[in-house]
Amino acid sequence: MRPRRPGASATRGDPPSPAAGGRQASAVQDPPDRLADATLPAGGDASAPSGDAAVDVDGVTAQGRTGVDRGFWADKRVLVTGASGIVGSWLAIALAEAGAAVHCLIRDVTPLSYLHQSGWAGRVVQIHGALEDYRVLERTMSEHEIDSVFHLGAQTIVGTALRSPLATLRSNVAGTWNLLEAVRVHAPQIRRVVVASSDKAYGDHGGVPYTEGMALVGRHPYDVSKSCADLVAQAYAHTYGLPVAIARCANVFGGGDLNFNRLVPGTIRAALRGSPPVLRSDGTYVREYLYVEDVVRAYCALAEAADAPGACGSAFNFGSGRPLTVLALVAAILQAVGRTDLRPTLTRTATAEIPAQTLNWERARRVLGWEPRYSLEQGLAQTVRWYAAYFGRRP
Repeated sequence: MRPRRPGASATRGDPPSPAAGGRQASAVQDPPDRLADATLPAGGDASAPSGDAAVDVDGVTAQGRTGVDRGFWADKRVLVTGASGIVGSWLAIALAEAGAAVHCLIRDVTPLSYLHQSGWAGRVVQIHGALEDYRVLERTMSEHEIDSVFHLGAQTIVGTALRSPLATLRSNVAGTWNLLEAVRVHAPQIRRVVVASSDKAYGDHGGVPYTEGMALVGRHPYDVSKSCADLVAQAYAHTYGLPVAIARCANVFGGGDLNFNRLVPGTIRAALRGSPPVLRSDGTYVREYLYVEDVVRAYCALAEAADAPGACGSAFNFGSGRPLTVLALVAAILQAVGRTDLRPTLTRTATAEIPAQTLNWERARRVLGWEPRYSLEQGLAQTVRWYAAYFGRRP
């Protein structure tokens, strides 16, 4: 059976753009009173739907297409690092569905990852190795004749970075320079490179919306690792003329994220099980949240422009324009699950976190024509359905 495109459904057409329309929201928003089409049956029943309407982990329903241009990506030879993560999985699948020859660098085989659960793992080339091993990266570029690179591989958990700073810096910083050095060696054949940085690379600017020209002043291990990787990418682009562009995204959420220490999947799992979600913070941290399919479109739009004068060597912010406190997001998730009776437990144990992070992404809209298509409500609706189906299939 042919694996289904991620986000495929019987509904055609793209979801409407969020009201923010690329303009930075001026205030933190509380969750809406009603989330359209997002609630599960009364009582938050987590069982998967049955019959023709079933929502399964290899084809969670979503409105519209992921937005990858088949005309551009067909027959491209693409390397995706970090392909077992949430964004890497969705991106690899979308590119493969668009006709690209996708090669995935995977350190650890993760059978429950979205890439494997979707059925698409068998339709991509899997290269087993670590970013810290330059020889694997150089061999991959040469033997597989890669022409496009999406560098998403990284250690992405703040808590892990606090416990293991050396391993995090090796993965995130040394891994990035290893990859870009392999790109430099094979520069004539590689036409576009996207390096996934993060809003964390900016560090703490006092809650002012980040713009791309702001200094990268990370202070804690994870933030510093992203600041450094970002600067390494800029150095290779400007010194060697490599077609490198940098993506700085807000917090990403969506189906397929199985790291339940993260806020969105952890809260959804707790709510589906009828348990109060446990938060590490006091709930006042402010962040923006971006649905995974919008991130896939962002990366692809950036890659398609990576060798153009306005993008090569540059960074682009990608956000929602809707900053939320942690408590406001949790309230929205509980409403999406249909368990507004639950109240989160605040442990206040989080450390080395930036109090407020918001992004100005006007440049992405102006230069790339990108803006998010999914509102928070639409993204949460799709995400809750994915996890309801995922847990419904397990004992």
